[in-house]
Parts: sequence; C-alpha cells; structure tokens
Amino acid sequence: MKDAGHEGVSALLSGHSDNVNVVKFFYPAADWPHLLLSGSVDQTIRLWQIDPTADNVYNTVGVLEGHTASINCLDVVTGRQVLASGAADATIKIWHLEFSEPRWKTSLLQTIHTSPKFLPLALCFSVAGNEDLLLAAAGTKGDIYVYASKKNRDLSHQATLTGHEGWIRSLAINTETAQSTSDLLLASASQDKYIRLWRFRRNHGSTSGVDQQLDGNIDFESLLSNKTHRIETVSGSFSLTFEALLLGHDDWIYTVSWQRIAGKLRLLSASADSSLSIWDSDAASGLWVCTTRLGEISAQKGSTTATGSMGGFWVGLWSPDGQSVACLGRAGGWRMWTYNSDRERWLQGVGVTGHTKSITDIAWARDGSYLLSTSSDQTTRLHAKWISDGAASWHEFARPQIHGYDLNCIDVIGDLQFVSGADEKLLRVFDEPKGTAELLSQLCGAKSAYQGALPEAANIPVLGLSNKALERSAEPQQEPRDQISTDIPLRSALLDDITIQGSSYPPFEDDLARHTLWPESEKLYGHGYEISAVAVSHDGVLIATACKASSLDHAVIRVFETMGWRELKPPLVAHSLTVTSMQFSGDDRYLLSTGRDRQWSIFEKADANSQVFLLKAKYPKAHPRMILSACWAPVEEGEIFVTGGRDKTYKIWNLQKPGSELVDTISASGPVTAVNILPRLVRAMLVLAVATETGDVSIHFLEQENLGIKSSCKLEDR
Repeated sequence: MKDAGHEGVSALLSGHSDNVNVVKFFYPAADWPHLLLSGSVDQTIRLWQIDPTADNVYNTVGVLEGHTASINCLDVVTGRQVLASGAADATIKIWHLEFSEPRWKTSLLQTIHTSPKFLPLALCFSVAGNEDLLLAAAGTKGDIYVYASKKNRDLSHQATLTGHEGWIRSLAINTETAQSTSDLLLASASQDKYIRLWRFRRNHGSTSGVDQQLDGNIDFESLLSNKTHRIETVSGSFSLTFEALLLGHDDWIYTVSWQRIAGKLRLLSASADSSLSIWDSDAASGLWVCTTRLGEISAQKGSTTATGSMGGFWVGLWSPDGQSVACLGRAGGWRMWTYNSDRERWLQGVGVTGHTKSITDIAWARDGSYLLSTSSDQTTRLHAKWISDGAASWHEFARPQIHGYDLNCIDVIGDLQFVSGADEKLLRVFDEPKGTAELLSQLCGAKSAYQGALPEAANIPVLGLSNKALERSAEPQQEPRDQISTDIPLRSALLDDITIQGSSYPPFEDDLARHTLWPESEKLYGHGYEISAVAVSHDGVLIATACKASSLDHAVIRVFETMGWRELKPPLVAHSLTVTSMQFSGDDRYLLSTGRDRQWSIFEKADANSQVFLLKAKYPKAHPRMILSACWAPVEEGEIFVTGGRDKTYKIWNLQKPGSELVDTISASGPVTAVNILPRLVRAMLVLAVATETGDVSIHFLEQENLGIKSSCKLEDR
C-alpha cells in the first residue's frame, strides 16, 4: 500500500504444496513477534515469522495440521494467543499459541463440528470484556452461527442468525465506539447482494433496531426479522438483534471490513459488481448509507474483460490509517485509492497487476524495451520499465490481447508486431497502436520505431475474438435515426476517453482492460489442432509454427513468410508427436525444434537467399523423456545448442561433431522447462539460464573452449 518506490513484490513465501486460500496477519501479544498465517488446499496452516536478520524474509515457524480438507478461512484476536480456522471438512478448530524465544508452540484447544452441517467460508473472532470470547461463523448456508465462551472456557453455540438468502462470504465485527465497553456491530456479506448489520448490546434487553427505507418487492417480514437472542458469556450476557439491511450492490458481495476513522466507524464492502462501497451511519437519522462508491460505472460494465468489465472485486482492504483502500479484481490487478483532503475525493493510484493463471510463454521486444507474456488466463500483457523521478520500476503498460482461448505461445515480429498462438487452429498477428507507442516513449524512454500512421486503438466487437482497429474521424457521420450504428458510442468512448495518453504514470487496471488492445492484422491458417509453439526469425521474415499432435501427419512445422503472409510449402517433417519448442539460430540459417517424441531436429536453409528449409540432422531419444525447451548459442561460437527435458537434465550439443554431438549432460533439481543462452559473451564465457518445473532458476557460466561449467548461481526467490 505504501510502496513509494513502486518496487512491487518484496518477498515470496514458499512452503505450501497447493493453492493458498487465505492469509492473515497476527499480533498475539505486544512483546511477541508478529506472524503471517496462511491456509491452503493442502489442509495445513503455516505460521510465518519475519527474519530479524534479513529484510523481507519470512521463515516457517510452525505448521498446524488436523483438518482433513481445504482450509477456507482464518481469524484471530489481536493481543490474544488464539486463532480459529474453518475448512471444507465442515469443522472449525480453535488453536492456542505460546512463544518462548525463539520457538513457537501450538496446541489444539477445541474442534467444533458444524450442525446443521455447512462448510465455513467466514469466521469472525472478538473479545467482549477481559475474558469473553465471541465467534461468528458462516458459510454455505444463509445463517450465521454465534459461539461464546462460558465458564469451562470452551466455545458453545449460543444463537443462529437468519435472514440471508445465499451463501455468506464475509463477516466483520468491531466496537461501535472507541470505548471497549460499547456495543459490538457485526457485518455479514452474502451472495444475496445484501449486507446485514447485527448489534451485540451488553446486558440483556430488547431493542427495536433501525429501520431502513427499502425499495422493490421485498418480503419485509423475512428480511427485517428482529428477534432478540441472548448470548451468555463468562462475565455476563449480551442481547443480539438485527440492526440494519444495506442495499446497493448489484451482485455477490465478497468481503466487508470495518475501520475507525476520526473516531467514526465505517464499513468497506467489495462486490462482484466491480465496485467498492464505503458505508457510514447518518448522524441525524442513524441510517447506514453508502457515502462513497469506487470502481466501475454501471454503464461501462460488460460480461467479460474483453468488453471492459473487471469481472468483480474479490477482496477489499483498508490501510491502517483508513486513508487508502485497495481491492483485488478477477483480472489479477490490485487497485488502490487514496483520499485527498484538499480535493475532498478519492484518487486512484498506481496498483499492482499480473496474470491470474500460469504464464505459458514470454518474448522480449527486439530492442529490449518491453516484455510480452502470454498466459492460460487468456491474456497477453506488455511489461516495461517506468522511469519516474530518477527511480525505475516494472509495470504492465498494455494488455494487447484479451482472448476467448488459453494462450500458449508468443514471439515478436520486428519492432511493431507480434504473433501468438492459443488453443485454436490459427495464429494471430497484432500491430502496435499509436497510443501504446506514445505511452512507452513518454514514460519508459523507448524510441518509437513507427514511421507514418498507426491505428489509434482497438476494440473487440460483441461476440467476436478479433481486435478491430479504431481510427479517429474528423467529423462523425450522421446516420438515419432508425439505422444508427451501435458501434459509434463505443468508439467514441474508447477514443475520447483514453486517459493514458499524456499521463505521468502507468495505466490503471480499467485503462488496461479497455484502452490498450492492439489491433489484429493477420490470421495464419493451416494447422489441424491447437497451436503449441511459434518462433520468428531474427530478421522478422519467417514464422515457424507447430500444433498439438499425436501422429506424424499433424506433428509438422509450418513456415510462413511475413511479406504476403503465405505458407511456404511443403511443411517440415521430422517429429511424430507435439513439437514443444522451436528457435532460429542467430543468423537464421538453422531452425531447431524439440518435441514430446524425445528428439531434437535441425533444419537448414537450402542456400543463403532461400526460404526453403531441409532436414539437416535429428537425434532420436536425445532425452529419456520429452524435451521441453531448446536454445542456440551465439553464432560466433559455432553450431552449439542446449536442450532441457522432463528427465531433470539439460544437455549441451555441438552440431560440428557428427556422431559425438553430445558434449555434456547436467542434472537439475526438477524437470527442465526452459533454457536460454545470452546472445553475447560475458568475460569470454557463455551465460546459460536454466529453469525447472519446481520454480528454480539458475545461471551457469560455460567456458568458451570446452563448454564446461566454470561457475553457477541460483536466483533467490526475492
């Protein structure tokens, strides 16, 4: 939130063996170190403590085991040494922590089996008095279950709060005023699009609640039931009643969170309708009203990110001082707003964006000014270095392609184009628009390579997959009233409301989704199955492509020329299964390919001026298992290349030694998924990068003469 240098990720915590569902900061006691808790699909809860001897390094200091299904939710009480966990095994577990430097001890205090059975999705702990513990739990039923500690100190079920008509996604509790003896307010957020507030009043007594003005056909009797529940605790009792019903969101509400600002309690909610709402209690009437709404305007919403919608906000967070809020969207971007007291409004700041699923391929611009990445999240993203006030940091500057299929591969064509392949039978070529070129020039210092006119921007027609170029016309054409094109308002919005041009900061998430698409200029046909690999020659003249295959007929490499976008026939035949990677040599004389059939193949141009490739060599069973990646050494070093495979090895080959091409076989920590060699020497040595399926990335320096490894280093996780 307060990353003034926009440095992005500061630490990467590795330990869980499956997806992490929930994280929570925990301050058990004033003189104890703080912890970070994480709950995972692997059925464990990990305790992380920051390393006092290193910056931003967290170490695992404990693992809580006992649940038999995915951990869904966690909650803690600041200053108390207890935490609660809810899992898909329909249980809630209460844990106790003890700290005796430098060790943490954990113990299971209680296991609550939900009855009637439901899967907990939200937990909310609170302290009422010196000894009283209150716990609210909710999930895959529309009810909230309230537990309290009695004299035996175990939590017992005290009340069931009804009213919601959908799964409850989030719970939050806080005292109404800064006084510790004041009433407690519990907020619940549900998939029924409503937020309900509940009041815990000390000492038993009846309350009438606060009526809200409701519109529409709503069953008042069922929604506004104000039954009083009695909650017995160690030191006394509470009366629990319904307080208010908050309406305003148009879709599921994922999270609610309290924050006290200038002594006044406010509620933040995040919804699948792509909005953040801040709720405040009106001093005169006591009604809870939405005073601030951030996010998307309803007129700009769409069903997918291709038509402009963020797909909803999953998490909403306050900053500690309450002056900033942040949210995480479905498209993978963190957005942040900070309140500006001079302008009396919330202003959006630079957030953090990124892919939401595995990244399948990357490609550098020819001049190294930006990096393109494709992902299974069906987007292509452009990342570049932002230079501001002498500081530099990397950000997403464009989202050139938002597709309807998972994207598998990408490569650049010259300075203004790239080609990508997806889970479809064709490849698509995209041109850089003028807006992106100007943005990279202004904020990144990248020299624009375009000469002449470029398209202003692009959009995706409704029900289409192809980005269409948009041009700004001098005067809009008038059409008959009964034949007005529905595309005109969209084009006007895209061209007249592009906020990224002339800005001094990278595009925000809403700009990335709407205004940074690249127009599609060509389609390349010929393959019978989903595209698996693509490679472009260094001069940008040839494109080699391959598709998924289980037979010789489809395991071919098709080569296209970029002048007329024609396929050069016949296709190149060598493999019997899917081709996994391809690369042209530095002088474009050779084309190297590897495949699932465990062999590498090399094709050579018939002559220096020819575009026809002939099979020069192939090596069956080059690896015991499939080969996943290959790369060439610099041209001046000869016909040297490296392959990496699922057999956890990478091999160095020299094509100039017929019959003894294999130079060396080196073991890796896991299946080798990517290899690459720096196209220039460093201190008279080759620099080889090797990446594995386990996430390890290592750099190796190879001696120029015998290709032996002189030194190696492993890149740290941070």
